Amino acid sequence: MSFQNPVFIPGPTNMPEAIRQACYMPTIDHRSPTFGKILHPCLDGVRQVLKSETAHIFIFPSTGTGGWETTLTNTLSKGDKVLAARNGMFSHRWIDMCQRHGLDVQVVETPWGHGIPADKYAEILKGDTSHKIKAVLATHNETATGVKSDIAAVRAALDATNHPALLFVDGVSSIASMDFRFDEWGVDVAVTGSQKGFMLPAGLAIVGFSDKAVEASKTADLPRTFFDIKDMQKGYDANAFPYTPPVGLMNGLKLSLEMLLDEGLDNVIARHTRIATGVRHAISAWGLELCAVSPDVYSDTVSAIRTPEGFNATDIVTHAAEVYGVAFGVGLGEVAGKVFRIGHLGSLTDVMMLSGLATAEMCMVDLGMDIKLGSGVAAAQEFYRTNPAAALKNAA
Repeated sequence: MSFQNPVFIPGPTNMPEAIRQACYMPTIDHRSPTFGKILHPCLDGVRQVLKSETAHIFIFPSTGTGGWETTLTNTLSKGDKVLAARNGMFSHRWIDMCQRHGLDVQVVETPWGHGIPADKYAEILKGDTSHKIKAVLATHNETATGVKSDIAAVRAALDATNHPALLFVDGVSSIASMDFRFDEWGVDVAVTGSQKGFMLPAGLAIVGFSDKAVEASKTADLPRTFFDIKDMQKGYDANAFPYTPPVGLMNGLKLSLEMLLDEGLDNVIARHTRIATGVRHAISAWGLELCAVSPDVYSDTVSAIRTPEGFNATDIVTHAAEVYGVAFGVGLGEVAGKVFRIGHLGSLTDVMMLSGLATAEMCMVDLGMDIKLGSGVAAAQEFYRTNPAAALKNAA
């Protein structure tokens, strides 16, 4: 790989140089008021990114996977019933974590490429008259397949039957890139990480808890120590963590949030939609299809692109790395070898994206696919040229 080229994987994403430098800071006393000047702007900024007035924000030294565990262990008890759809690798992994923690998971098997079947959720919740289901899991953006799901529809399924189950949302590859509405959608816990839309290295699990979820933590009996939100809140109240915090990453997050909020969340979302639409124009010009089955579930942060039957899509990723020094994402799980993934989130511009599309084209032509060199790039160029990035300010 070449450090001179941007990456086109769905995370970790490209880092603006200013954020990288913010992470590279001198040692400070993390129990001094100085750390509080980093900590509290991070908590406030994440709350704004979630579009929430009241969410309780917790930031742990971990990744999104640690955020999943934080969610489960702070709100549930052994044997509790959980409802979840398996429609990709990351929803599968969260289900696996639930099962390892002794939870009773009712799995709605969903074809990969489809979003969460909110109508099926509604049917199951309506039938759960004794309210045995304590939590509903929803992967907002399935990174393995490039599929987004309708979280508002999941909330509507809960509300239609006045079901009291908690709503947990994996927003690891959507939050800070795609529209996310914690309060409006009635989310009880939202999970994300530092290495995607926040444009940082991996190392921070970022979660938002509703009042209802915090209340549930008072009676939940799954074991927790490192990920205990009660301990973390006590630390925050003293401008500290309950253990040594990742000060450099937190300082980088503080700057990342300033950049995102200065650009404006609506502009951030529009930028991702615009760049993703250009990618989809390129895919169409190549004569290829997305794993996502319909436009209503197309992700604006990652495109999983199907290759022709009998062609190993992983070869494109390997060839790009070895010959051109560029990183794309491989297919995972059920779509391994059937798709390659182009990440288009975080610190990214039209010009950067065009270089990735050009590289993908060269790889496919090199490997003998029936692709006309320049066709996808031209399609994306035409879209970007005729749909200029109006109103974007200080784009990250």
